[in-house]
Amino acid sequence: MPSKPPKNSVLRFLYENSLLLTGSVLVLLTLVGQALTGWHEYNDDLEQLQLPALSLGQYLGSGHFLEAVFENWESEFLQMGLYVLLTIWLRQKGSSESKKLYEEEEVDREPNPYQEDAPGPVKRGGWQLTLYKNSLTLAFLLLFIVSLWLHAKGGTEVYNIEQQHEGQPTITLWQYLGTSRFWFESFQNWQSEFLSIVSIVGLSIFLRQKGSPESKPVDASHNETGQ
Repeated sequence: MPSKPPKNSVLRFLYENSLLLTGSVLVLLTLVGQALTGWHEYNDDLEQLQLPALSLGQYLGSGHFLEAVFENWESEFLQMGLYVLLTIWLRQKGSSESKKLYEEEEVDREPNPYQEDAPGPVKRGGWQLTLYKNSLTLAFLLLFIVSLWLHAKGGTEVYNIEQQHEGQPTITLWQYLGTSRFWFESFQNWQSEFLSIVSIVGLSIFLRQKGSPESKPVDASHNETGQ
């Protein structure tokens, strides 16, 4: 990797934002793949129910696509928000994902409003600073709630289509939130996200990846905690 900033402004932008850009491209590609394969699968389901097939555009606005996307996003936002919150107070000896056991760290210090390049809320103080101090966790919490609601909205539509086909009464979104089906879909995703937290916290105690900020230095002791 280059040690000096590229002179070309476009290359510099791409290099300085390559992690976020690559991640965004991967999200887009897999979302397109999910949409195309989900479209064909749902049309197969509709055929079995003797209902008309959907165009791709119709499928993208359907409850099936909405439910499939947001039941996964919901668990991701829950995982990240909870992980950010738990790592404030909890520790794991030897893990690169933990703060140091008994030492104060940079993230614990009080913000300096006189720092030249400090964000606006830090300089203004008051309620804006209080909100900004917790903005990362709050953002994940809001995204989780929105995704949970959209998961339920899509699931309600799919559930009611099945109910109508069986000659059974339909239900509201709030009633769907009380079904075991909704919570089964949520819990099966949540537990996998919590497993990923346990995996990275635990494996980073003993295993290394040279060059990754998620790993300790290759020659670091297993007992060394933090990065």
